[in-house]
Amino acid sequence: MRSAEILDQLDTAAEEFMFPDLGHGYNYAVDARLHAYRDAQRWALIVETLGYSPRAGNLIDILHVFGNCLTEGEPGYGNDDFLSRVDNWDGIEDVDEPEIYNGSSIVVRGQRITVAAEPGEELVDVLRRLVPDHRELLLADEVELRRRIPADLPEIVRLDLWHHPDPLQAPPSESTTFRQLAEVLATGDVTRYAPDMPPNTHWSNWPESGSL
Repeated sequence: MRSAEILDQLDTAAEEFMFPDLGHGYNYAVDARLHAYRDAQRWALIVETLGYSPRAGNLIDILHVFGNCLTEGEPGYGNDDFLSRVDNWDGIEDVDEPEIYNGSSIVVRGQRITVAAEPGEELVDVLRRLVPDHRELLLADEVELRRRIPADLPEIVRLDLWHHPDPLQAPPSESTTFRQLAEVLATGDVTRYAPDMPPNTHWSNWPESGSL
């Protein structure tokens, strides 16, 4: 495996608008997580972007899946990589005011959650408030993560914070983060990831997300 081959796949995904975009105009950024997997012959990378989509009417975790060993589908994402998290969306959105919270408890993947929020608040603000206490419930579990990659492929890096590029401004191959991660995936040496820029994956760093 060569890091250039990994970066080529990521750059191609960006050209096809399949690379994770934390500032996507259709989705309000809520959270993100990155997973890197490898062994001597295989590599895979999954980037989760959790966001509120008013168009879809849900809080959705999108899995962007890359690698040379995908068990199904193509690099990027398909329909089954969009994971809706709120079970009772019609029960929490105000009937008369779209995108406004009505004060009801929120059911996430079968678990009812009471959130410290008042009726009339913006739904995006309420959903972002779920993250500190319920992050693992909102992000992907092992079954979801392994749907398109081999079950025996070791995970060697998991990042909750990193410096993410804007794919509309520059390709992933120009990002220090993804150049270093490509080296990690190619060599297995996790010390190749040595971030020199502050993380920017918190939603507050992407004020244009959800603006369309």
